Amino acid sequence: MAKKPENLSFEEALQELEGIVTQLEQGDVPLEQALKQFERGIGLVRASQSKLDHAEQQVQILSQNGSADATLAPFPTEE
Repeated sequence: MAKKPENLSFEEALQELEGIVTQLEQGDVPLEQALKQFERGIGLVRASQSKLDHAEQQVQILSQNGSADATLAPFPTEE
């Protein structure tokens, strides 16, 4: 069983998404399977975007500290 998109690393999600795109571009996937792959792809994109947003927030926090020995501060998440 495939992992939930949010449980994959960014790199794993990107690799799986590339595979889905390749399969869909070939055009020989039955409609029902294509829809499932498209739905999975949307989940992967959303989870990856969330990870990128979080990384950007961490970079901003570090940049604001302006210190070479700055550590990451926890950033409140919306849940």
